[in-house]
Amino acid sequence: MNGISSITHKSEDISDRKLAKQWKKFPFAKARDYVKRLQTRIAKAVKNGQYRLARRLQYLLTHSFYAKMLAVQRVTKNRGKRSAGVDGEKWTTPEQKMKAALTLSDKGYRAKPLRRIYIPKPQSSKMRPLSIPTMYDRAMQALYAMALMPWAETTADKTSFGFRMKRNAQDAASYTFQCLSRKTSGQWILEGDIRGCFDNFAHQWMLDNIPLDQRILNQFLKAGYIYDGILYRNKSGTPQGGLISPLLANMALDGMERMLKEHFPGNKVHLIRFADDFLVTADSQETALQCKELITEFLHERGLELSEEKTKIVHINEGFDFLGWNFRKFKGKFLIQPSKKAIAAIIDKVRVIIKSAKAWKQEDLIKALNPVIKGWAMYHRTVSASMTFGKLDWVVRNMLWRWAKRRHNNKGKRWIARKYWHPTLTKKQVFRTSTLTLENFSNTKIQYRKFIKLDANPFIDTEYFEHRKGVFLSKQRSIRMFLHYAHKSG
Repeated sequence: MNGISSITHKSEDISDRKLAKQWKKFPFAKARDYVKRLQTRIAKAVKNGQYRLARRLQYLLTHSFYAKMLAVQRVTKNRGKRSAGVDGEKWTTPEQKMKAALTLSDKGYRAKPLRRIYIPKPQSSKMRPLSIPTMYDRAMQALYAMALMPWAETTADKTSFGFRMKRNAQDAASYTFQCLSRKTSGQWILEGDIRGCFDNFAHQWMLDNIPLDQRILNQFLKAGYIYDGILYRNKSGTPQGGLISPLLANMALDGMERMLKEHFPGNKVHLIRFADDFLVTADSQETALQCKELITEFLHERGLELSEEKTKIVHINEGFDFLGWNFRKFKGKFLIQPSKKAIAAIIDKVRVIIKSAKAWKQEDLIKALNPVIKGWAMYHRTVSASMTFGKLDWVVRNMLWRWAKRRHNNKGKRWIARKYWHPTLTKKQVFRTSTLTLENFSNTKIQYRKFIKLDANPFIDTEYFEHRKGVFLSKQRSIRMFLHYAHKSG
């Protein structure tokens, strides 16, 4: 096709090529350093009570071109990059990304409604609503999340672990161990469940208390959503699927720990919160009930309430489930193990994969199973999961045997075993091909996690987190050593 008959004008083609070149050559490392320095200054200003300075620094960050480029990069690299919003727009090419960064601005900004879809809840027949913002709105949320994150991290509850920088579910489990493992620890636990947490936050409370440009925050909160071609306006809540939503929810729930400490300074009361799931330890059932009443009032101010059906008070000997683990004291010994629900879920997931692989090659089945097995084992490797890993290996082997036998129902057991199971240097029979070997759950070693310093700030205490990269106690042999570290942790 010659230049005369081309749909794209020559000048536009040159412009796009320039934009693509600019994106590819942009110094993202330099931009990250610049934004990180600003974030550190915001965190330090908030820590020192210099809130006006922190606000000015937030403005500087959200109007920085470096930050805008990083915001666009973030939303075009994450898992949702292929999911378009209501406008159907995707930023897939370098020139589209560069154009987006150049047009990202708060001037006259109006958030578009989110595209609502429903996805199945894990281990449930119910469906969970998921709202998908447009690419532009996602980039705006990413930009303002960068400015809000250092403030949130500095003012956060020390024992909040979900959607936090440098923290995860394993840190929450370690802290739970710290709170409940000793003989003198509290024996009663309040299991809290907030009804429809993300859907019910009071917008006015957020506008009054979240330290962010109110006009922009108002756009994020009240964008509404479209489902089946109908626009629904939301009067409360943060949209599930919005990039900034977990951060806003965390900030709304922060203050719960400080409130409990003020009312129960020496009653073995500890809060462990992971997003909207939380536990409160107590020295008696009466104290746990008082904690529940205080939390009910705390949530009511924010437009939230506890689910009476799911919120309960249990004794440590009875045990409870939290974040996929079961916590229980058995004959005075505190144990953390994968929960029955988590075990049932992984068995079901493996079963579905094997059932759908009736006509697959062995290597394709191994490719599908390995990330599932490894991912589950890695999540649970910081608790007492050795026996569980062994039992799961046995369950998976039986499933695979039935899979192999079904494929060759006219062959004998030895022939089937020789075809699919082969010896290695350490084992007599392993489900493998000449190039691929099936992962076993028990291949993953149990490694207890070091306790995190609860008052460490990822924007200020950077040296601590750099040294914490090796977060496992690899030489630990027993719960006794684990307790030793628990007593010494800060």
